[in-house]
Amino acid sequence: MSNQQIRPGGFNILPLVVKNLLIINGLFFLATMALSRYGIDLVEMLGLFIPQSEYFRPHQLVSYIFMHGGMNHIFFNMFALWMFGNAIENYWGGKRFLIYYMVTGLGAGFIHLGVMEFQLFSVMKDLSLDQIEMVKTEGSAILQVGQNYSDAGLSQLNLLLNTPTVGASGAVFGLLLAFGMMFPNAQIYLFFLLPIKAKYFVIGYGLMELFSGVSNRAGDNVAHFAHLGGMVFGFILIKYWRTKGSQF
Repeated sequence: MSNQQIRPGGFNILPLVVKNLLIINGLFFLATMALSRYGIDLVEMLGLFIPQSEYFRPHQLVSYIFMHGGMNHIFFNMFALWMFGNAIENYWGGKRFLIYYMVTGLGAGFIHLGVMEFQLFSVMKDLSLDQIEMVKTEGSAILQVGQNYSDAGLSQLNLLLNTPTVGASGAVFGLLLAFGMMFPNAQIYLFFLLPIKAKYFVIGYGLMELFSGVSNRAGDNVAHFAHLGGMVFGFILIKYWRTKGSQF
């Protein structure tokens, strides 16, 4: 893929940390589906809510990374985890890979919460205290039956307070960034047909996420700034390791 060298011991197609992350994510997904039949909502317990939400718990900054919202969501995240993660773990080793994965996942969560806080206060400044209290009291129940307020401000506030963020996407985007930095000239095939160098793919994808986040397209249900957060924290961590003389 490039002139960088894989760590001694050869290339493992499914290295230990990647394998265990795939298993853990799969178990969380199966548990979510199984327990929902008994009225236990793991997404509510382990998904990431904004701190002003009644559902927020500090552990969610970690647990949200292992939760997913559907089969497509977990499939594409886990495929990307394997595709980019196996090369990076073989190159870095398991310990450094796991540290990087968790730091980028946490960083993505912090960035996402920061953006949501900004949106929250932007919405709340145009609402009365009675309206805000009404949403806090009854908003969650309204969403649970597939409805929301007709007023745009009340609707947005309800979504911000009562919609959890789930998924490994922030950490996966961190891995994408690392792959582009470690193997910049490796070929990635778009749609399995069109070759593009990893460094250009990473730059292009990052710019797309920035545009999507800034344009704030309603209803796409994607945490674009969480993705960017994973890339930003990944970039900072790799630069930090390089200043400490780590070998890459």
